[in-house]
Amino acid sequence: MMFWNRITQYTPDLTQSHVDSTIAQAFQLYSDVIPLNFKQVYSGNADIMILFKDHGDFYPFDGAGGVLAHANSPGWGQGGDTHFDDDETWTLSSRGVNLLLVAAHEFGHALGLDHSRDRRALMYPTYRLSTLMGTGCPMMTGVGFKPYMVSKETTLFRTPVPTTAPKPKPPPGPDPGPEPEEPTEDPEDPLPNPRDEQCSRELVFDAATSIRGDLFFFKNGYYWRKSTTLRGIRLTKVSTKWSKINSVDAAFEVPNKDVVCLFEGRQYWCIRSYAKTIISGYPKPLTNLGLPSSVSKVDAAVYVPTTGKTLIFVKNLYWSYDERRNQMDFGYPRSIILDFPGIGSKVDAAFENYGYLYFSDGPGRVNTTFPTRE
Repeated sequence: MMFWNRITQYTPDLTQSHVDSTIAQAFQLYSDVIPLNFKQVYSGNADIMILFKDHGDFYPFDGAGGVLAHANSPGWGQGGDTHFDDDETWTLSSRGVNLLLVAAHEFGHALGLDHSRDRRALMYPTYRLSTLMGTGCPMMTGVGFKPYMVSKETTLFRTPVPTTAPKPKPPPGPDPGPEPEEPTEDPEDPLPNPRDEQCSRELVFDAATSIRGDLFFFKNGYYWRKSTTLRGIRLTKVSTKWSKINSVDAAFEVPNKDVVCLFEGRQYWCIRSYAKTIISGYPKPLTNLGLPSSVSKVDAAVYVPTTGKTLIFVKNLYWSYDERRNQMDFGYPRSIILDFPGIGSKVDAAFENYGYLYFSDGPGRVNTTFPTRE
């Protein structure tokens, strides 16, 4: 079987010929052990589209030292497409980020491979970047990669290692549609890093919502994305997606309007679900929704498709906003604990997924169906 691949954007770190040959070498690792052939084309569409830099999907990269690359699983449209973060310094050695090793790992996902539990395998989510011992490439056994190397370990969410950093790249030239630059964090007053607590049983999310079928969980200015098309759970800084928003207190999606609303403090923004841009006229104050001026922060919000209402939670009370009439329903606020017995007196985050409403209060979580409230 023949698979066609095309590189549409190159990294300036390597010559195009070096990138072409390295990508071909990564594909050859598969051709050597399974009955697939790969051929590069230079125009039109291909089974696997490969590019560096901004790539226009709903998951932007997070700058140097974080996510290195990602690949869509096989399928129509963007299925199999593979994207590399060009903020990394791509190399053909153990210095910087080794393109061969990352490409071989990501092409495994593009061809349908899951992560391996074998720590020696390249498909293990923590893979190794190192000086290869003589071979110039990892050795493969079956569908698992077994690199023989002296290595340092790194993950997709890479943290700095105590080694001499490679020289910084020169600033890129003008781009017709650049991503907003990530604000510089104050090293003397950093936010708690959600990466440090992502496996903690005591983790409490600030907000959660579905966006076009993907689940987004917000914490301390970052969000985790559980995608229906990309493997794994991805962590991204909020301001790299929406430059004017530093953190998210609450969020909800109205699918039939193709709108997502994000709350921060006394204001909220609405964005188009399919785009990165904030809708003109935002942010707006919470009072625009009909909330009293005494409300300084929304704890959680969730849209209920069966009723067309958005539930907005503040402390021990909640409001119901009619999305069809664009106004708050009469008779609110009401008590959370009375109308939703079993979920506690307050809600930290809420989202709807496949007909179920999910609420969290602290590290616990409760799900209920609406309006039966099981």
